[in-house]
Amino acid sequence: MRVLIVDTYYPAFIDATYAADPDLEKEPYLEQLSALMSRAFGTADFYSQNLRRLGHSAEDVVANCTPLQRQWARENGRGSLPVGAYDDFEAILLAQIQKFEPDVIHFQDCINTSVRVVASARRHSRCVTTQVACPFPPSVDFSHYDLVLSSIPHFVQTFRSRGIASEYFRIGFEASLIERVSEGPRKGAVFVGGLSNAHRERFGLLAKLAERDLIDWWGYGVEQLDDQSPLRRCYRGAAWGLDMYGVLANCAVSINSHIDVAGPHANNCRLYESTGMGALLLTDWKSNLSDLFEPGVEVVAYRTPDECAELIVHFAGVHDEARRIAEAGQRRTLEQHTYAARMAEFVEITGRYRRR
Repeated sequence: MRVLIVDTYYPAFIDATYAADPDLEKEPYLEQLSALMSRAFGTADFYSQNLRRLGHSAEDVVANCTPLQRQWARENGRGSLPVGAYDDFEAILLAQIQKFEPDVIHFQDCINTSVRVVASARRHSRCVTTQVACPFPPSVDFSHYDLVLSSIPHFVQTFRSRGIASEYFRIGFEASLIERVSEGPRKGAVFVGGLSNAHRERFGLLAKLAERDLIDWWGYGVEQLDDQSPLRRCYRGAAWGLDMYGVLANCAVSINSHIDVAGPHANNCRLYESTGMGALLLTDWKSNLSDLFEPGVEVVAYRTPDECAELIVHFAGVHDEARRIAEAGQRRTLEQHTYAARMAEFVEITGRYRRR
């Protein structure tokens, strides 16, 4: 099976990557792509690597990376792109799809993928999929997808009620990251993630923890805060990709707080990133958490900001218990929640939706 994974990256991450290496945009396409993937941002090449290990052909496209896509057009555009289309990034993406001739095209970002691209993708593959686990505007048209995947169970139910094919598909962890990140003495509680209008509950939680100087925070959204917000005191800057995994590999406790639309369901990447890197995961209680991890044994769950604060203080003084739970959580992730396991599921699921 031939699978093309089309993703978009945060512009701030792209800018930081190219700013760190001003000569990168002059490099050949595959070297630029390799440099981006080596930073382990988002799902990076975790899908494609593991699909190839299963015997499939898989490639990645970062559709909104301007220097990368322009370089692909320079190297491959002759005969496949109209004159003057080297800045038409939809045209470049469509040319990439046609050149690869995939059986399955998976769009990681349905919000920023146009209907024109998805409709064209259907003509050049047997199955077009996407995934969504965040708020999306009503303007997103899912009718051209053969399948919508989601790690949020009630999203799946909603899509199906609208006549859209949908399957439950969990996020995972790339086990090879453990060997790529240096682990030092574990200390402190951290939160790695963003603040936005989609994270209203998270604002209150983090503010409560910051008032008591219980956490360090890496992520985005600090510009939204009042000048006097206690969160400004604990903000440590952005942490993308490998830098984020480094933070998790060196903390004692990783705080998790789900996006508001997750509702009663545990689903996000922080569940697996934190446990995978060996941190004690302190997560907001959800009705399906026990389907993923055993609370109190592999992770710890809180129900209120005050309880979260109390648990941070508790585990800061009870290191043996914290270590036992963290080690159990890591074992569970490495046994059941890796991208190697997820890609086997992906192959099985998409096999049921491929058009003949």
